[in-house]
Amino acid sequence: MKQLSIVYFSGTGHTAKMAEAVQRGAQLVPNVVAELRPILGTDIKEGRFSNAALLDQLTQSDGIILGTPTYLGGPAAQFKAFVDATGSHWYRREWAGKIAAGFTHSGSPSGDKLSTLQYLSLFAAQHGMIWVGNEPLPSAGAEGDEVNRAGAFLGAMGYGRDPAEVDPGDLRTAELLGQRVASVAVAFVRQPEIAAA
Repeated sequence: MKQLSIVYFSGTGHTAKMAEAVQRGAQLVPNVVAELRPILGTDIKEGRFSNAALLDQLTQSDGIILGTPTYLGGPAAQFKAFVDATGSHWYRREWAGKIAAGFTHSGSPSGDKLSTLQYLSLFAAQHGMIWVGNEPLPSAGAEGDEVNRAGAFLGAMGYGRDPAEVDPGDLRTAELLGQRVASVAVAFVRQPEIAAA
């Protein structure tokens, strides 16, 4: 059984809805358990992330899917605090060889979300994780149900200002990302760490 963790921060609820969609997609794949691992405001103490149990859960996972809203062209401060707290895991290479992917949401079609996905993929690369991108071509589905309507391949993107809803096409894109990551995780055999020369 492969264990995936979806770690995310959500400020207004949009990113949480995308995380739930990623989880739904991942759980369509047999032999996969996908757990939501939200970063909460209470996890931040004096500006620093403090939730050792969450970090331990990620260490036990076969894959980590990262999610954050895009604020002013980058990840939310709460998510960045989480990233900064992973330094000891980075140093010990505990997450090397894990599958990774990412998603983000912002209010506008651009919102400079690409820089957030680049940040997430670089974070995964720093840890030695294997990044899985978004696969579907942008498609003109039913009104309001276009898959990958942002045309993003590094990860899943969503956008919209409705305070209560996330675009159905963006949710479907997130589901497909979750399903793809789960399929890769099932097929992937983690290699032992390569010793430095």
